[in-house]
Amino acid sequence: MVHSDSYPPLLDHYGTLLSRGSSQIDEPRTRVTMEECQLPLIDLCGLTSADETVRRACADAICRASSEWGFFQVVNHGISHRLVEKMRSEQVKLFQAPFKTKAKSGLLNNSYRWGNPRATCPDQFSWSEAFHVPLTKVSDEACYGEFTSLRNVMTCLAAAMSELSRLLARILTENLGHGKQAMIDNICDETTCFLRLNHYPACPISPEMTGLVPHTDSDFLTILCQDQVGGLQLMKDSKWVTVKPNKDALIVNIGDLFQAWSNDVYKSVEHKVVTNATTDRYSIAYFLCPYYDSLIESFVKPSIYRRFTFREYRDQVQEDVRKTGYKVGLPRFLLEGSEENTRLYTPSITATS
Repeated sequence: MVHSDSYPPLLDHYGTLLSRGSSQIDEPRTRVTMEECQLPLIDLCGLTSADETVRRACADAICRASSEWGFFQVVNHGISHRLVEKMRSEQVKLFQAPFKTKAKSGLLNNSYRWGNPRATCPDQFSWSEAFHVPLTKVSDEACYGEFTSLRNVMTCLAAAMSELSRLLARILTENLGHGKQAMIDNICDETTCFLRLNHYPACPISPEMTGLVPHTDSDFLTILCQDQVGGLQLMKDSKWVTVKPNKDALIVNIGDLFQAWSNDVYKSVEHKVVTNATTDRYSIAYFLCPYYDSLIESFVKPSIYRRFTFREYRDQVQEDVRKTGYKVGLPRFLLEGSEENTRLYTPSITATS
């Protein structure tokens, strides 16, 4: 690992955590071989086809992947490769800034995060840094300081990801029936949606270190733009599998709210990011969220979840993490008589929204 003033104190903090156990920080690193998977790949050109059969087949593929995988890839998604490359260049410059600048200068709504300073054991620690920016602040000039060229690129990317997320969400809600496709536009707003810029520094110290700890996302859906370094893993058929990067594709995953809304038709799948021994990794994630007081209620009946608001859900997640270090998530909101379903869930450490 290259040491410079741009890096957050990941090594110091992780070393302190390791000193509480039997692991040694100078153990040789060995690569852990994981099965590699090809996520369902969906060409969104099908949605604008003049042929109704083609449009329907494309929408069906989105819904099927959301049910069977909880993850899928999209190409011809309308976000230009040039815009993504410009954003990546600006993102690298941002994370190369001195640590004190990132942490103390109020950049991007003072949203800088690194690792997990509150972690009490290595399993709760993420070898990464990020800016988790509310959409309401993306265009705010005051948030950018010396990084003036970042603002225009980030504003364009946020708008494009927002449009794409709503398109996909409408398809998923329409598939649930009952004329609910318009609801997603009524309850989702930029006041609660986020854009997250991630940086995973090279980490040669441990093959067990995660860049982002296992978690599910507490939103409707997430759109991820990642580089070609790789490292994303998801839980499939009770085992971790590695997602092979595709330079032309964006990754979409279902969040907890869509799982509850669909009464488990769509799956919010546990995922994580593993570190790379020699190479930094960058990614950008867009989180589609509702108003905090929006009511989350299953479309499909009989429901296995009780009604709850997004605010209530977030508060419960944060309380669980404060008390135990782990996110429980949806099992907290199962209706009486559905308790047997809790055994299907493994508590995960929260890592995002």
